[in-house]
Amino acid sequence: MKKLFGTDGVRGEANNGAMSPSSILQLALAAGFYFTQDRKLSHRPMVVIGKDTRLSGYMVESALTAGFVSMGMDVRLLGPLPTPAVGMLTKSLRADLGVMISASHNPAKDNGIKFFNPDGYKLTDFQQEEIESLFYQNDLDAKPSLEMGKAKRVDDAAGRYIEFAKNSIDKHIRLDGLKIVVDCAHGAAYKVAPSVLWELGAEVIPVGCDPSGLNINENCGATHLSTLQQEVLNHDADIGIALDGDADRLILVDHLGHVLDGDHILALIATQWHKEGRLKGKTVVATQMSNLGLEHYLKTLGLELLRTPVGDRPVLEAMRQLGANLGGEQSGHILLTDFATTGDGLMAALQVLALIVKEKRTLHEMGGLFTPLPQMLKNVRLSSIKTLKDPGFSSLMKKWEKVLSPKGRLYIRPSGTEPLIRLMAEGEDTDLLSDCLEELSFALEKQARA
Repeated sequence: MKKLFGTDGVRGEANNGAMSPSSILQLALAAGFYFTQDRKLSHRPMVVIGKDTRLSGYMVESALTAGFVSMGMDVRLLGPLPTPAVGMLTKSLRADLGVMISASHNPAKDNGIKFFNPDGYKLTDFQQEEIESLFYQNDLDAKPSLEMGKAKRVDDAAGRYIEFAKNSIDKHIRLDGLKIVVDCAHGAAYKVAPSVLWELGAEVIPVGCDPSGLNINENCGATHLSTLQQEVLNHDADIGIALDGDADRLILVDHLGHVLDGDHILALIATQWHKEGRLKGKTVVATQMSNLGLEHYLKTLGLELLRTPVGDRPVLEAMRQLGANLGGEQSGHILLTDFATTGDGLMAALQVLALIVKEKRTLHEMGGLFTPLPQMLKNVRLSSIKTLKDPGFSSLMKKWEKVLSPKGRLYIRPSGTEPLIRLMAEGEDTDLLSDCLEELSFALEKQARA
């Protein structure tokens, strides 16, 4: 039986497989059944649905709506909004379930579905497994015709999120005098992000804010920074903000065009929050991909970097267990649990902008808090991860871990979305890193052929 849920909800090529209309309808029936069965509710159960700007979003939205209405749930359609806005509105509107239609940084041909609990947090692995089990059943009972739900649009959804985002920084902070280029990847934040920055006083140059339904993430946004870098230089801007298709990811560009990834953003926010006594537990949570340079820098402040497996869901789970309020990924997912229930690129950008205003310094002056150690990455295409458990390969891994330690490290993991093994070596000697990855990848490929 093919697994339905991946590392972040359900994702695939739109109009095909798990993202075909019939599969989406069945998924809505399964999720609706799971969130309404055996629950004594004093109201008709409600689900809110947001989406990014993909053309296929109309189809996905309609199929989900049909399934939820069939299960007796009222549907509130939010329209194009960032993923974190859907988490916020799920809780704010007292919905029983939240849904975001997006494939994040993927191209327009793909789409995906993410679910949120009533508290605005993403589903647990257990919940996803339960829904997946229901998905493969063909006997889910729909409601009688007179007990079906209703669907309608929420006209002020964007306005609610705009005010929510603005309130995440001190009300006395203004962005007057700052010239900001914001690249919304032709995605979900194309209206709300420029509006928030403008209402706070900035001069805003919008980029990637003209979605066609087919151009989301196309040579723009957090995964394609060259356009933003050039626009920052062309407009002599103070800072560039790059979001991805669903705006849960942030990468920054300073006035010279230099890039600050998620690790640098975590360092900036951690430094300020620690200084102000706002950082809980003296701990920042990140993944195995975060640079050793960040870890070493945080130690100089008396702070700990706790590492989790790759993905914003493991980071958030660890943060909630520890009571930490700052975490994220090198790729730009920044989790600020004082304000949001999932990664929020816009709110993370506002924290950095507030820091620029308070310190009266440029991002370039503040951004070089640590020097990243070289990281080398290599992907090996494999149909099975059994090779990772081979005694010979395990021995080779231990050898290289010992060689790289203590000033470097090795991290190997299977991809959550593709039949790949991802290798990462980090350290000061790039020749050594290259030798490490070459030997390990050769061993993997040899085992796969055997």
